Amino acid sequence: VQLQASGGGLVQAGGSLRLSCTASGGAFSMYDMTWFRQGPGNEREFVAGIRRSGSRHYADSVKGRFTISRDNAKNTVYLQMNSLKPEDTAVYHCGASRRVILSALATPSMYDYWGQGTLVTVSS
Repeated sequence: VQLQASGGGLVQAGGSLRLSCTASGGAFSMYDMTWFRQGPGNEREFVAGIRRSGSRHYADSVKGRFTISRDNAKNTVYLQMNSLKPEDTAVYHCGASRRVILSALATPSMYDYWGQGTLVTVSS
């Protein structure tokens, strides 16, 4: 499976962006999908996940501001980011897993495939 992320850019605090991640080469609907991010000097951290069942999970830091969704017909997972803050600045990576247990959603090694990342910069 190849993942291609897009939609990053420069936005002012309080603004919005929508990231997209399109998959090719696999049965997209059978994968649990996720977004992680890695800010300057930080480790990769979990942002949001959507399982093949459609259930959604979020990091506490983005709950109420970010929404993850998927369109299986388009082989694409989205991350709608609203009320952006400077601390949201990071490279955002999408990932795919054949199956990830709920307790391991935030563990990067649980995911089989990763996209190249898209940079989000939020200015104050």
